[in-house]
Amino acid sequence: MNTFLSVFVTVISLGTIFGCLALLIWCSRDKMGMEEGAPTGHTYDGISELNNPLPKWWSYLFVFMIVFSLVYLALYPGLGNFKGLLGWTSSNQDVRSLAEYNEAADTARTDELLVQYDREMIKADEVFGAKFRELTYEDDGTTYRAIADIAHDEDATKVGQRLFLQNCAQCHGSDARGARGFPNLTDGDWLWGGKPEQIKATLLHGRRAAMPAWGDALGEDGVREVASYVLSLSGRKVDAVEAQKGQARFAVCAACHGMDGKGNELMGAPNLTDNTWLYGGSRAAVEDTIRHGRNGVMPAWKDILGEDKIQLISAYVYSLSNGK
Repeated sequence: MNTFLSVFVTVISLGTIFGCLALLIWCSRDKMGMEEGAPTGHTYDGISELNNPLPKWWSYLFVFMIVFSLVYLALYPGLGNFKGLLGWTSSNQDVRSLAEYNEAADTARTDELLVQYDREMIKADEVFGAKFRELTYEDDGTTYRAIADIAHDEDATKVGQRLFLQNCAQCHGSDARGARGFPNLTDGDWLWGGKPEQIKATLLHGRRAAMPAWGDALGEDGVREVASYVLSLSGRKVDAVEAQKGQARFAVCAACHGMDGKGNELMGAPNLTDNTWLYGGSRAAVEDTIRHGRNGVMPAWKDILGEDKIQLISAYVYSLSNGK
């Protein structure tokens, strides 16, 4: 934070603590000039106020909390940009990428810095890493179990499901049925292939698909005609003349989707004949896709999760459309 905010936070924090201390001292003094326990003359609803001091336990507790607050703020970050005497931090700050985080984590371990997130990750790997390896490796401890075999292991798929919910559900949904622009992983329709190793490759390295915009090249009439032909491939009722004209223009699409419109897993080009639509199958949605194009990105998880966890997630995803 900038210098102004740092000073502002420091003044407010210390001002509040010392203000409470001043209030405690002020309240502990007898300013009435009266004998302890004597009536003050203030009566409300039949209840008289007596000149009694603050309870000792209450005062001691107040003093303890003030001292505790000052010690805590001295040891840990909390006063603006002051990092605390212990050098503790909740996480590596100001990182902008995974590479920067890994570099910061390595530096923290080398310098023995108290980075809480790093310490918890190391502890988690010590506790759970062995379990992940037990579920993903053969008895020799060096060879991965086949993903199809792991998919039939109830304990392994339960772990894979939890990893999926933590990392994949934000896009694909907790039930893995996807949403507009995010594939349904339960229906057996795969852009990049649904074989075990293809699923794993998708998770490891990510995918980047690009449907170019054809609006300028085709014009509005061309967009409408190609949309009619594309819709006809899945058995939809369209204007036959428009569809025929669209078929002639479809040559620009065939390079990715094939002359038969059945797609190409090597390029992530969808099958246009099965009536399964990633961005919507209405005429308006199809025309919008042709006119403006689409860009889909599946992030790579290898450096984030590691191959052991990806092996379990791959098995879980594979089990969704292939049974257990």
